[in-house]
Amino acid sequence: MRSKRKGLTLSDILVTVLISVIFAVIYNLWWVAYYTVQPLGLHLDQLMYGMWFAAAVVAYLIIPKMGIALIAEFAAGAGETIIMGRFDIPTIIYALLQGLACEIVFAIFKYQSRAFMVSVLAGMAAAIISFPVDWYYGYLNEVAAWNLISLIIFRLLSGAVLAGVFPYYLVKALDKTGVTKLFRPASKEDYDAL
Repeated sequence: MRSKRKGLTLSDILVTVLISVIFAVIYNLWWVAYYTVQPLGLHLDQLMYGMWFAAAVVAYLIIPKMGIALIAEFAAGAGETIIMGRFDIPTIIYALLQGLACEIVFAIFKYQSRAFMVSVLAGMAAAIISFPVDWYYGYLNEVAAWNLISLIIFRLLSGAVLAGVFPYYLVKALDKTGVTKLFRPASKEDYDAL
């Protein structure tokens, strides 16, 4: 059986950057959906918010190694600002912290689990870390308590679904094609299938 490399390889980083570029484009396009729902009120736009956490989870599920989620989310956020045509410090800060929150979840499971629940927890962790940043930038400190509670619930739900469930099933579909096996060591099941 092939040995599992602990550190990041050049191919790991290149694939992660490629994933980040794809998500940078998606993140920019996602603003259209976000702003379309926003006028409906009741923080329904928060149900769209979780997509901005997805790069970290997708990259980790493809390459389950330490640092991948952080690199992916940071690079996707940086790419988003490049596509926007302006350097946006808050976007970079959000991306860095969201990637870090996902890394913490993956570290708790010692970078050994690609389970459904781990993906959902990572998406929710990214949502949780976004609240203090929102507070710092003044997005939350003037919101009424009932309104704040609905915002928090909807964003957590969005993090769980759009950055947890969606990446899990996306990568599972990619796994069926065999493409993602190029980035993970062969398992006993792989060898048994031969």
